[in-house]
Amino acid sequence: MSDLNKRTLSLKRTFNAPIELVWEAWTNSEHIAQWWGPKGMKTKVIEHNFKVHGTWKYTMEMPDGSEFISEGIYKEIITHEKIISSADFKPMTEDVELQALFEKDGEKTNFTFNVVHKTEEYCLQQEKMGFMNGWGSVFDRLKVFVEASDKA
Repeated sequence: MSDLNKRTLSLKRTFNAPIELVWEAWTNSEHIAQWWGPKGMKTKVIEHNFKVHGTWKYTMEMPDGSEFISEGIYKEIITHEKIISSADFKPMTEDVELQALFEKDGEKTNFTFNVVHKTEEYCLQQEKMGFMNGWGSVFDRLKVFVEASDKA
């Protein structure tokens, strides 16, 4: 097994919203449908069993009407701290681990998102395919969602 750092792509964000709200956005299926997926995509939550060994499955509709499926199984959940899950985003990305890490910073939330790939080569390929822009767009949507919800 190769070096974990060379198989991991990471994004960090600070949200101007309390950790409870950011956590809720990740764990409530009605909220997930509001921000999951890159800008311009509609998300439908098909399955969301938020518990260890629980499964999740979402479809994302592309602007051209085609859909792709994202799904996985929750491996570890520590409230207001981390969510670790397997994930497949067919047909683009398969057999990765998602790590959503939450850290309370007063009324803000520091957030780290890691995607761990099986090999360094696969990790590099995913990075070249637009990992940073794709997930960056998703977390821009999450930021708008949680910061607007905090003011509501």
